[in-house]
Amino acid sequence: MDRSPAVARRTETVRKRGLRARVRTVTARADKEAPLARINLAQTAYDRIKAEIFDFILPPGGRFSENEIAARLGASRTPVREALYRLAREGFLQVYAKSGWRVATLDFDRFDQLYDVRVILELAAARSLCETTTAPDLGALRQAWLVGPRSRNREPHAVAGLDEGFHAALVGASGNTELARYHADITERIRIVRRLDFTQAERIDRTYDEHAAILRAILTRKTQQAMLLLRSHIEASKLEVRKISLHRLHLALREGAERAASEGVLVRPAS
Repeated sequence: MDRSPAVARRTETVRKRGLRARVRTVTARADKEAPLARINLAQTAYDRIKAEIFDFILPPGGRFSENEIAARLGASRTPVREALYRLAREGFLQVYAKSGWRVATLDFDRFDQLYDVRVILELAAARSLCETTTAPDLGALRQAWLVGPRSRNREPHAVAGLDEGFHAALVGASGNTELARYHADITERIRIVRRLDFTQAERIDRTYDEHAAILRAILTRKTQQAMLLLRSHIEASKLEVRKISLHRLHLALREGAERAASEGVLVRPAS
């Protein structure tokens, strides 16, 4: 049976209203998702650029433009600019009105101060671990560090990551989230020079030995011994950072330059 014109008009009106409602829903969802997508792009750019700074692909003092980074990352300038300014606020980059961006040079006096703060934080964590009534779960650290010479990782980049993980796990095991937060911030700031500490084979072996001694002291609740060993370990690392020679820095820069060339990164050296 054919519908009357009035019924047909009402049906068409309902259909159009439903279509408009769906369009509004899709538009609202897109409006909500757009800022999130931009934030994700900015975070991705931030992570990529920071990793290149730490790996010396973008070397200390090296200069580059916002357009160069955006083109290489395949991203628009807006998220890249957000990432660059974030890194500048954190002290990793410097911005110049006419000459673009420059990677901050290594400030060893500042690193000394950061290491001093690191000592305070980690000693507090070690004391807490030794004096807690509940034994901390350090099984993963035992498996990684209480090993013989043949089972040790010898790749410098990997050992640097393992070293960070050891100290972060000790602080995290203390259960103090604020302590862990401050420690993570310090770790981020010293990472660029900390990695240079493992360019020598003897430093890798010494790190394994010292980590094992610290861990055994904590597991047996020997508070003073654990704190003494930990302080000595961090102070030794601090001294090694101070002793980083131009030769070791040159090797790291050369490796970074080779990786940059393989990835098509164009960075102008410091003038």
